Amino acid sequence: MAPVKMETEGLNAWYGRRQALYDVSLGVEDASVTAIIGPSGCGKTTFLRCLNRLHEEAPGARTEGTIRLDGEDLGGQDVVQVRCRVGMVFQKPTPFPHMSIYDNVAAGPRLLGVRHRADLDEAVVDALQLAGLWEEVEDNVDAPGTSLSGGQQQRLCIARALAVHPEVLLMDEPCSALDPIATEKIETLVHALKRRVTIVIVTHNLSQATRVADRTAFFYLGKLVEIGSTEQVFEHPNERLTQNYVTGRFG
Repeated sequence: MAPVKMETEGLNAWYGRRQALYDVSLGVEDASVTAIIGPSGCGKTTFLRCLNRLHEEAPGARTEGTIRLDGEDLGGQDVVQVRCRVGMVFQKPTPFPHMSIYDNVAAGPRLLGVRHRADLDEAVVDALQLAGLWEEVEDNVDAPGTSLSGGQQQRLCIARALAVHPEVLLMDEPCSALDPIATEKIETLVHALKRRVTIVIVTHNLSQATRVADRTAFFYLGKLVEIGSTEQVFEHPNERLTQNYVTGRFG
């Protein structure tokens, strides 16, 4: 078992009076891909948004419990620093509008104080290469980020997150709006990236979870039902509820 990179202990989350997560204690192994699965409304995205403290920005939202990164409690830390260490890619590609490909990727380093053009160039090229996008855009980095295809835009968003060297990358249904070819590129990228960054990915696509994840966690009605190796969860689940979900009996 790999060392734990990130963990929650007794995590509860609310939207106003509605509780969305119940006492979730979960460890994410270092240099691995952890998939979060479960039916719609089970708390998957809420859990993901708690990990980089994005949940608390929703009106009336709050959390209780502990979130740790390398053993450090993230609760009292500066949120900008937290989100540099724990990056996020959303369901739909979200390149910054009215900004070039270059400026989309450079936004994070600039926020952290990088000003010299040579340093920015290096950060942008490195991130685009890691995201598998550099060869497709190297002659056109001044074009608007929104001019790219949907799959390219999603890889641009991944590059933007990688530009500040996060330790953990959260991915919320990153392929749900993409065609099969673009999806395959993202999945290939996930395999390559886990050597550099720990990944937590929410997916409704159970086949995708089996393709990309080392470990899988099954959520139901805001509770963590089961977590284990992806092979174990899909082939020999410990809980009947998990078995019913992965075999398509509900969800």
